[in-house]
Amino acid sequence: MIIERLSREHRNIEMLLAVLERELEIFDRGGHPDYEVIRAIISYFELYPELYHHPQEELVFAKLKLRDPAAAARVGDLTLEHQKGTQRLRRVAQAIDSVLADREILRQNVDNIVRDFVESERRHIMIEDRDFFPAALRVLKPSDWTEIASASTNHEDPLFSEAAEETFDALRARILRMEQESEAERH
Repeated sequence: MIIERLSREHRNIEMLLAVLERELEIFDRGGHPDYEVIRAIISYFELYPELYHHPQEELVFAKLKLRDPAAAARVGDLTLEHQKGTQRLRRVAQAIDSVLADREILRQNVDNIVRDFVESERRHIMIEDRDFFPAALRVLKPSDWTEIASASTNHEDPLFSEAAEETFDALRARILRMEQESEAERH
């Protein structure tokens, strides 16, 4: 089911946010976080949520607006929230690039930018899990789900292929493995 997959992706995103937060804590203590892990997480967020997860949510949301405008209004402007998330992610990438290029940037500013991204993503996920997904499950009809599924599984688009899924699964596994190795080296 589409909502189950989106929820599972939320759990994966939450794991990556936790890894990002752990790396930020190392940075805040004046240590050297694993920038390879951080960059891999940024790359993941630039690709998977932006190109697959959010468009699929927006297909579901469009149906929710038609079936229950009041429920959609409680969720808010999903497209705008996704755009704000993209902007926050760009700020994170720019801050990390500045650190790595030894440009003048206060540690506190880096901390604020990354924390803002992590906290905003968590709030966004919570609203979707609490309000959006249950409302969609409650009011969308089987024909809506069929239409959403057919619109989001175009086999011509390589982003929705099994190979793409395997690529993203491999990237997610690599990020988590790198974090575990980095954590083991620090102890």
